[in-house]
This record gives sequence, structure tokens and C-alpha cells, in this order.
Amino acid sequence: MYFRKFPTVQVDVKGDGILQSMTDITRRVNFNNSTLENFVNFDFYDVPDGSTPEQIAYDYYGDANLHWIVLIANNIKDIYTDWPMSVDRFEKHVASKYSNVDDIHHYEYTQESGDTKFTIELPNDSATTIPAGATAITNYEYEERLLESKRKIRLIQPSYIAKVRAEFETIIGR
Repeated sequence: MYFRKFPTVQVDVKGDGILQSMTDITRRVNFNNSTLENFVNFDFYDVPDGSTPEQIAYDYYGDANLHWIVLIANNIKDIYTDWPMSVDRFEKHVASKYSNVDDIHHYEYTQESGDTKFTIELPNDSATTIPAGATAITNYEYEERLLESKRKIRLIQPSYIAKVRAEFETIIGR
């Protein structure tokens, strides 16, 4: 569905002057801000380990071909970096990124001001004085938090799918 609506362009693929009609995949479609800001249109969902956008679209909408709606609703441009990794892939990623996953990545210190409580992230370097009571966050914990934050996605409620498809066709111009 997603690319079928895209316009085509004429491309000289081989450089021999013969033009071929190809889908213009350079187009990017985003929902308008009012759609994304209206949380009433969304349900929130935790992506299970190893799930793909296609699986989620099938489970939630009954159509795996609506995976593009899952991706656009969450502003996911690159499935390899923006989508949550499987546990196995995550373990390999962390091991390849850090020589020691247990080294301290940064410190966190919680401050209070009246009824407000917030956490300050302090770098792990020699120029920073770490206050008493600060919590050390390891490289592994830091990466795990990033992964977990990617697991929480928004899904457009099924009753809005027809509107989203119509908006998509208007934006893409077909």
C-alpha cells in the first residue's frame, strides 16, 4: 500500500539514455502536527522482544501491510536504529560498542525543589564533581534504557485508519 501510491519518475538507470519508470522512493510522508499531538487518536503499546512493525500492524489492525502507519505514527525513519532491537541483537550491539559494559557511563543525581523532583545527568569525567548520593549508571544500563524507551510506541486507533489513509493520499498527491 505505502509505495503503490507514490508517483513515479523517469530514471536513466544504466546511463545509456533509456529511461525507466521507477517509484519515487525519495518522498517522505509525515502526519500533520494536529494528528500527532492529539493523543486521543492513539493507543500506547509496548513492543514485545523481536516483534516487527508488520507483526504489530497485523495484530492491531488485522493487516500487515499497514506497517507503514506504525512507523510514521512513531516518526521512525530507520528501522535499524529507531526500532527496538531484539534482546540477542541488543547484547551483540552493546558488546561491540563498549570494551567494558560495566564501566560507568554517567552519574545521575536527583534534586528537589518544592514539589518538583528531577534527575540531573552528570558526565563521568575528571572535570565533574560528583555529589554524594549520585547513582552510577553503567554503559549497559544506559543502553538498556535507550532500548526500553524505544519499546513504548503509539498506535493510531483503528477507527482513524481510513482518515490516515486519505491524508496519506492527499500528501503524496495521488
